[in-house]
Amino acid sequence: MTIEITHTRREGTLIEGTSRGDGSAEILKLREYGRTQRQPFRWSRNLDCWYLPHSRDHATYTPSLERLAQRLRDAGFEVTLTIDNADRRSFSEAQEEREEKAEGRAERFSGYAATAARNSEGAWKKSHEISERFAGGQPILIGHHSEGRARRDHARMDDAMRKSIGEQDRAAHWTGRAQAAANYQQFKKDPGRTLRRLDKLRADLRAVEKWQRGESAKGFSRNPADPELKTEHQELAEEIAHWEKVIKDAEAEGFKVWSRADFTRGDFVLYRGTWYEVLRVNPKSVTIPHIHNSIGKRIVRATGNQYDDWTWTAPYDGVSGRKSAAEMQQTPQAPANEPQEPGEQSPAVEEPVPVGKPTPAAGPAAGANSQDGMALVLIASKGSNRSRKRRALWAMTRREAQAVCGDPRTSGRSYMLTWTDRPGTEDADWEWIPDNGSHAPVLDELGITPRREWTAAPQSPAEAA
Repeated sequence: MTIEITHTRREGTLIEGTSRGDGSAEILKLREYGRTQRQPFRWSRNLDCWYLPHSRDHATYTPSLERLAQRLRDAGFEVTLTIDNADRRSFSEAQEEREEKAEGRAERFSGYAATAARNSEGAWKKSHEISERFAGGQPILIGHHSEGRARRDHARMDDAMRKSIGEQDRAAHWTGRAQAAANYQQFKKDPGRTLRRLDKLRADLRAVEKWQRGESAKGFSRNPADPELKTEHQELAEEIAHWEKVIKDAEAEGFKVWSRADFTRGDFVLYRGTWYEVLRVNPKSVTIPHIHNSIGKRIVRATGNQYDDWTWTAPYDGVSGRKSAAEMQQTPQAPANEPQEPGEQSPAVEEPVPVGKPTPAAGPAAGANSQDGMALVLIASKGSNRSRKRRALWAMTRREAQAVCGDPRTSGRSYMLTWTDRPGTEDADWEWIPDNGSHAPVLDELGITPRREWTAAPQSPAEAA
C-alpha cells in the first residue's frame, strides 16, 4: 500500500495510507519534522490519518518532508510526496474556524467539569454514608468477628474520599480550561493587543515588499521571483485588513486610538493609572518622567521628582486618558482611599514628603481605633538570614499595612511583605530601600498613598513601663 504525504496551506501536512503495526508509527513519532524540525506527527481519530500539528496556514519546510519520505522508503514503503503551498484559505475563514473551535472547547470542557463535580459529590456522599457506622467513635475491635468488615469499610471510606478529592481537582482543571476557551475571542480582539499586533504585521508586510523589489530587509535578502513572497503578501494584507476592522468596531463602541496628534509637550497622559506630564511627543509613544517617580503619587510632573534625570516612554496603545495642563490644574483633590466608580479617572492628591525631611507624626488620640496607628511595611526574603538589617518600603496606617501585606500579589516565590509598629531605630535596626514600583498597581487599587518617612507614635506611660 502506498503512503501519501500531502501538504497544503488549507489542510496542513497529512499522511494517509498507513496501518496499525506496519512500522511507520516509529518513524512518524520522531521529533524531527515541521518548520522547527522538532515536531512529531500525531494520529487524529477525526481525520483518520497522521497530521503535523501547527502546519495549517503555513508554508512547509520541504527538506523535512523529503527526509521523512526517504526514511519511509528505506523502511520498505512506497511513498508519494505532494506539496502545494498556493492552496490556502483566507485569514477570515481561518479565524472564524478558530473561534468556532474555541466555543466548542468551552462547551466540551464545561461538560467535563460538570461531570467531575458530580463524581466528586457522589464519592463524598459514599464516604460519608460509610462513616455513619463509626459516628460514635467506635474503634476496630481486634479479634472480633466485625474486624474484617470494619477494616474493609475504612478502606472503602479512604478510597471514596481520595476519589472525591481527585475529581474535585479535575473539575477545577476543566473549569479553568473552559474559561480560557471562552475568553479566546475577547483576548484576540482586545484593542491594545490588536494595535500591537497590527504594528508587527505592517512591519512584516513592508519587509515582504522590500524583498519583492530585490532589496534587503530584516538583515537578509530573498529571491524576488520566489512565488512564496506573493502568497505571504496576500496573507499579511488579509490579516491586516481583518484586525483593522476589529479596531474600527472597537472605535464605534467608544474605544479611543491615541496618536501623536493628540498630545503636545506639557500635556498630561494617563498611563497605568497614573498621570504623567508629557516631556516629548514621539511617533509611537510619549516620553514621560520615569515610572519610579510615581510611587505614592497620582500625578507626576516634569520636575520635583526623586529621579528627575530619568525618563520613560508610554506607547500609545497603553494610554487611557489625556488632560491639558489647564485641565490638570482644575482637577479637584480627593483622599487617596476615597472609593471611585469603575473607569473614573484618578484624582490629584498631595505628593508625599520626600525621604530625609520627616515631619512629626502624632500618635492616635485617646480612645482612637488602634488600626489608625502607624506601621512600617518591610520586605523580607524567604529563607534569608534573620540577623541582617530589616529593609523598609513604606510607612502607612496599620489597617492599610494589613491590607497590603494580606494581598497575594505582594508575595513572590522568594520574598514577602510584612509590617510592624515597633521596628526599632532607623539605620541601626532597619533602613529604607529603593522602591522599584512593582507593587504600584496594588497600592492604587487599594487606594493607599504610602509615606517614605517614619516617626514612631509616642507610647503611653503604661506601655513605656
